[in-house]
Amino acid sequence: MTILTPGIIFITRILTALSLFAFGAVATRHFIEQYASIALPTWIFAIITVLTLPVYITCRILLRNLRHKREAAALGAQLVPKVRGKWIGNIDILKKSMNDLFTGCPWDVLMDAMEARGPVFNLNVFWGNLVFTCQPEHIQIILATDFSNYVKGERFQGNMAAVLGVGVFNSDGEMWKFHRSMSRPFFTRDRVTHFDMFDRHADTVISLMKTRIRSGHAVDFQDLIGRFTLDTATEFLFGSCVHSLAAGLPFPRNVAQPVESGTATPVSSSEKLPLSPNIPATKLAREFTKAFLEAQEIISIRERFPSIWPLLEIRKDKTKAPMKVINAFIEPIVAEAVAKMKGQEKKDDSAVEDIGEEDTLLDHLVKQTDDPVVLKDATLNVLIAGRDTTAATLTFVVYCLSMNPDIMQRLRQEILEKVGPSKRPTYDDIREMKYLRAVINETLRLFPVVPFNVRDCIKATTWPSPDPTQPPLYIPAGTPIPYSVLMMHRRKDLWGPDAEVFDPDRFIDERLKTYLTPKPFIFLPFNAGPRICLGQQFAYNEMSFFLVRLLQNFTSFTHFPELRPPGFEIPKEWKTAPGRKGIDEIFLKTTLTMYCGGGLWVKAQEATDI
Repeated sequence: MTILTPGIIFITRILTALSLFAFGAVATRHFIEQYASIALPTWIFAIITVLTLPVYITCRILLRNLRHKREAAALGAQLVPKVRGKWIGNIDILKKSMNDLFTGCPWDVLMDAMEARGPVFNLNVFWGNLVFTCQPEHIQIILATDFSNYVKGERFQGNMAAVLGVGVFNSDGEMWKFHRSMSRPFFTRDRVTHFDMFDRHADTVISLMKTRIRSGHAVDFQDLIGRFTLDTATEFLFGSCVHSLAAGLPFPRNVAQPVESGTATPVSSSEKLPLSPNIPATKLAREFTKAFLEAQEIISIRERFPSIWPLLEIRKDKTKAPMKVINAFIEPIVAEAVAKMKGQEKKDDSAVEDIGEEDTLLDHLVKQTDDPVVLKDATLNVLIAGRDTTAATLTFVVYCLSMNPDIMQRLRQEILEKVGPSKRPTYDDIREMKYLRAVINETLRLFPVVPFNVRDCIKATTWPSPDPTQPPLYIPAGTPIPYSVLMMHRRKDLWGPDAEVFDPDRFIDERLKTYLTPKPFIFLPFNAGPRICLGQQFAYNEMSFFLVRLLQNFTSFTHFPELRPPGFEIPKEWKTAPGRKGIDEIFLKTTLTMYCGGGLWVKAQEATDI
């Protein structure tokens, strides 16, 4: 049976439209010859036919632009300045953006445009409005003050549906409200069981690190911490951990050895993973981790290049294979939870609001709905948020500490003074560690895990101009609006002349009152407004707890960028570039979230004061 891939469907639609146009052209010629008695030579007819479509498209674009100009003038506004590429339709900008996504810095095109046009501009790719902003006043309008006028939209939802489904990150309106209302009560509780869970998995991570480093080899901390957050997230969501820490760690590229056996506790029969009883848990863990990243990479490409991505999937729908692995893990757990809940309903009609100390998020969600699709989408969306954001932030924290040993020592000193060399931290301990929170916030400022986001504008509106002496900016209805907190977080006019320097003290000293307090929307690592991250405090708790445990056991980190696999070397020209591009020794990449291309290979010095 022939499978209609996204590429085939895309090409079929284009050919159908062209066929209808050709049919209309032939019918028009027949009409002219039949009723107007005008015989057009075939060559003239062919030229007219070929030119009609581009002329029609050009006229539509010109009329649309004229209408927008008049609408803007009627509101006393101006059009958003357009980026002017060298090629027709700004195809050169699209081409460079694609190259940068795979082999370069993902935001170079936007940084160049910002230098030329300011913090808000119209990319005008293929003559379509695409208004980009990293202006805090605009982002505040989008996320908070005019929230109802900005949605994910059908285009975004279509690009993401294969993975995110109708989950909270891919829905609007009533479906979005339903997902938020389902999950919110669970995230308002700080539970001791969370710290029990963090502690168990953190012990495994530290044991794996020590074993590897004592053997004389570096560890890919990004890979390791990704497993930690995946295990904690799956246990938090389902009560059934994927046990990715038991799958064994990769070696650096200069070590010709097989993947070593994990030292984590093996999966017990009562925790057997549900893909297949014939597949070892370690193999499933590796497959799930790989599929999890692959699925996100695919949909991030779809969203970044919405007009052409189907051409990259002519032979197959690239989400099918990874989602088969992901669904094979999640769907049986969801089905079991639904069946369990239905059995309980017959015995006990307990209140939906009741959340037991041992309840998982899925236990709570099945009290709201028994729709397996909604439950699967809800849990997968939270899994992506809970795993990727925390893993990336902790990776960037360790990278920054390896680059700043003085900050590392100061942070460790605070941990030893507040908690001690071996005691498990409590909620109160973490709340009192101001420098720990500052280190996390400064990492989130320079390396926000979701560096880019997008909304669609429903109704035409205006934004204040970045230059207060100029008229407001006109935003047409239906305009896609990508925005970047990463670029906003690094702006010197918002954060001061040292904006690109890693300095946690900016969240403690007078710079806090000078820059952030007057304009809180310049710092948005967890989004803002009605869509603000429900798991923000959970993430802070998990990151803080893990860093305390990590620095109790290690006194320093050393980064070895040369151990990254081929293809992730820092280009020589970057080393002379201004700002972070010339400073950093990591190759930043993005899917839905940002990460270190090729991993973060480090060694650590074990503490002797435990």
